[in-house]
Amino acid sequence: MMRRPRTTTCKVEQYRDMDSDLSSSQIISSDEDSVEWIPSEPKPKAPSKTASAPAAGGRKAVAKRAVKPKQPKPPKEPKAPKMPKEPKAAKPRAPRKPAAERKPRVSAALKASGGSGLAGTKVGEDKGESTGGWRAEESGPSIRMKDERLSFIVSEANEADRWANEGSSLAGLRAKKEEVEDEDFTFDEPCLKKQKTSSASQGRPTDLPLPVAQALRNELNMNWNLPQLLSTMTCVENWVCVNIIGLLREENTVPFMVRYRKEMINHMDADAVRDVQLVFEGLCALAKKTQSVIQTLKKDGVLTTELEQNLRSCRSADDLDHVYSPYKKGSKLTKARKAKALGLEVAATALMETPHTLDMQTWVKPDTQGLSSVEEVATGVEHILADIIAKDPETLTYVKTLCENNFVTIHSSVSKSALKGKEQEKTDPSRRKPGAQQNKNIDIDKFHLYSDFTSSIQRIQAHQTLAINRGESLKILTVKVNISDRVKSDFTWWCINNRWRPKTFAKQEHHAIIRNAVEDSYKRLILPFLTRSYRTKLTVAAEKESIAMFVRNLRQRLLVSPVRGCIVLGVDPGFRHGSKLAILSPTSQILHTDVVYLHSSNQPKEAEKLRYLMTKYSCTKVVIGNGTACRETESFFADLISRRYFHPLDVSYCITNEAGASIYSVSPEAVKEMPDLDPNLRSAVSIGRRVQDPLAELVKIDPKHIGIGTYQHDVSAGALKAALDGVVQECVSFVGVDINICSETLMRHVAGLNVSQAKNIAEWREQKGPFINREQLKLVKGMGPKTYQQCAGFIRINPQTLHSLKTSPHPAPSVPVKPVTKRGKGKTSVNVSTSFNPLDQTCIHPESYHVAQRFLSFVGGSADQIGTAGLRQCLESKVRTSSVEELAWTLDTTPETLKLIIDGLTQPPGFDIRQNFGQADFKRGIVSMSDLRVGAVLTGRVDNTALFGAFVDIGVGRPGLIHKSNITLDKVPLSQRRRSLALGPGERVEVRVLDVDPQRGRIGLDLIRVLE
Repeated sequence: MMRRPRTTTCKVEQYRDMDSDLSSSQIISSDEDSVEWIPSEPKPKAPSKTASAPAAGGRKAVAKRAVKPKQPKPPKEPKAPKMPKEPKAAKPRAPRKPAAERKPRVSAALKASGGSGLAGTKVGEDKGESTGGWRAEESGPSIRMKDERLSFIVSEANEADRWANEGSSLAGLRAKKEEVEDEDFTFDEPCLKKQKTSSASQGRPTDLPLPVAQALRNELNMNWNLPQLLSTMTCVENWVCVNIIGLLREENTVPFMVRYRKEMINHMDADAVRDVQLVFEGLCALAKKTQSVIQTLKKDGVLTTELEQNLRSCRSADDLDHVYSPYKKGSKLTKARKAKALGLEVAATALMETPHTLDMQTWVKPDTQGLSSVEEVATGVEHILADIIAKDPETLTYVKTLCENNFVTIHSSVSKSALKGKEQEKTDPSRRKPGAQQNKNIDIDKFHLYSDFTSSIQRIQAHQTLAINRGESLKILTVKVNISDRVKSDFTWWCINNRWRPKTFAKQEHHAIIRNAVEDSYKRLILPFLTRSYRTKLTVAAEKESIAMFVRNLRQRLLVSPVRGCIVLGVDPGFRHGSKLAILSPTSQILHTDVVYLHSSNQPKEAEKLRYLMTKYSCTKVVIGNGTACRETESFFADLISRRYFHPLDVSYCITNEAGASIYSVSPEAVKEMPDLDPNLRSAVSIGRRVQDPLAELVKIDPKHIGIGTYQHDVSAGALKAALDGVVQECVSFVGVDINICSETLMRHVAGLNVSQAKNIAEWREQKGPFINREQLKLVKGMGPKTYQQCAGFIRINPQTLHSLKTSPHPAPSVPVKPVTKRGKGKTSVNVSTSFNPLDQTCIHPESYHVAQRFLSFVGGSADQIGTAGLRQCLESKVRTSSVEELAWTLDTTPETLKLIIDGLTQPPGFDIRQNFGQADFKRGIVSMSDLRVGAVLTGRVDNTALFGAFVDIGVGRPGLIHKSNITLDKVPLSQRRRSLALGPGERVEVRVLDVDPQRGRIGLDLIRVLE
């Protein structure tokens, strides 16, 4: 069979990947449950011992050879005393011997091969437990599973380079043995974050360093292990979570980690790291809130040891609220607490432990309310039992499992108050209320899709969830979560006959009390908790996907390639107040501003004025904002261009999104930058600059005003702002900034810098001239070692800019030759070089300069040759003869750092990563909506994307919609198939017209393909 030709080395590799495959499958399966429902399961321990024996039976020969040299090591393991005894007891049974010894062997193999970082002592025990459960489950089709794991290993080895570019969504998909294709390409974040593990070069810690771990444990003081819980919640490997926690606690920024600490985060992208960061911060916030709740309960005198442990075991805000809600001061006294105050807790305990000794009649006190009869005593005991049942982790886990195996739906309908208001308006129009009430009645029609809407919890889309939430907040919709009646019946039977069955003989009336308590607990406590839990899960998932859509749209909007080297005319169109003009130089300097009235009766005179201005400044590019009068202004310019009115100039125009331009024009940044200009003219300047350098201009505007994404007001404002600010920082940092010419606003968004530091850099530049090298940043006030480390790699010193500034009428003052003393926190002086360093114009971090210099000497090159064809050929030939890994080992660095150094040395001067992205589309003609025909094939550019589809500008004045059902896998490139909708702003697409509705201004499109 297939087992015989396999060598020992292959088996070690197979075991290693089998374990990684195991962790992957466990993680993916846990994705389907929210965090608050993950129980601590000691169950798999029992099956692990029985199931692991047959699994190892077929490999006994290899196991013996591998175990013999490892005999001295077992005493180091926690279970060392058991290891020698078990083989002796099972000596006659050969298949069981390697099963007992395989666990330490796999751990040793992992350590030797740099395997999974989960191979530590404590984590290894947890893996062993879960491995046993998995083997017991998969013991039947073992041969098929072996083949799957083998193909997983081979594909990982052969396609390592492709996985490095595409993330690990393929790894997640191959490890999961169920269909993952879906027509709407719903986000599968864990798959994106599950990265390849065989190429990480550094060690993989199983836990934080002892001092850091102890400090973090004391700070959180919770019953769960933070790295392990973070790994479970984010589906990122434990050793990666350990590194990310350490990096975040050292105040490292996400762009710095993604570019300069790749080996520590396992090549994760910025979005994946940011997701881990958000979960980490959420867990820290949960721990702080838990401490506050415990202190409050301690002051109230209701804190017990059991309650404190329950609080410290909470893994989500929902769990914490469920445990804490009965004890909140503002809430009324619960029925269970009232019964406990009457002393009935002893009776409830006796009912479950020793029901044969319980006599309800002895608890009757006629003069006491709540104890005046046997019925009242029984009711009080029921309330106490109902409260205990509703807070029991095992019970909640079981009812959650029942819900997963049954049909759970969410239903929305028009609320009674909205229907009543609409009926009153119909019957008596004179009673129509002005203002908000009238708007509410109008909004009812907007929610007609959800007036009688039902969907499964598993299949509801994110935009549907957000729309339902909005309708509910406006009191237009009523929302219910419907759980099958079968769940109640199965739950009641399980509680009565299993979990809450009395330990000894109980009378019939005692069984009736328990049954009533179970039914009351389910209806009054558990069902509302499940409803809240499902609504919270759906909202969190929908907000996450909506924010991810915002993030992707913003990133692609910021990374649009700039239009350089030409003079641009920015036009802010208008009717009554005219169209505002701004002529900008190739460096975005304002050459001229004016106002023309293109839609008045004096059009010929205004056209002549336009021709004069464009001829005077040799302007060939016109940028028109897409606001009011855009279509008419576009038609005016298209007509002039068709008549060759601007001859000999070859004039073309484009339409750009002007969202946020009016807000920016009255902002303090605009007033400071253009103090003498009218706000309307500032808008025209902003529109022109958005095409010349989109990144530099759009960072001046609050991201939520740029016009990206949908349901902006239905998601958490704080989470959206944090995500968008993170994307702006990521884009600015990865593109890099020329520190001698960039604006103060742009500098604020460089990783590691804040508003005050950016201001200090700008002031230093004004007072002492341009920066000659990166080290001079250390002289700026407030620039400590950590800040310098985070921002230095993203700051460029362009030699051409430096030369032009030195030859300007205001030369830079010379820098003193002697070391400059800087008084600051933690140091007394800084030695600053006085010469230009060619490496300062690259993406290479100063901490790697010594490696770059050694590498240049090793290949026979020099720093003055950076970006030249000769140095590129020299480096390429060296890499061909010796692999990057070998060269990195020779230079005593990591392969990731060496790859970054090679990129920095080979990229031409002034390299911009945005040059690989599309530019604005300039055109000379116009097409109207009336010219469209069903079936026509057109090309366009994605203008915006939503959770239900993508809007495409096809040049007819109105964007067309490609519904998500028409965006299928076979129509998009491989590199984009892992993204939701697979499209983003700025991408060029070929589409087919499906339908045209001129009255409603709607165009339906079908995606043919994405143009490269």
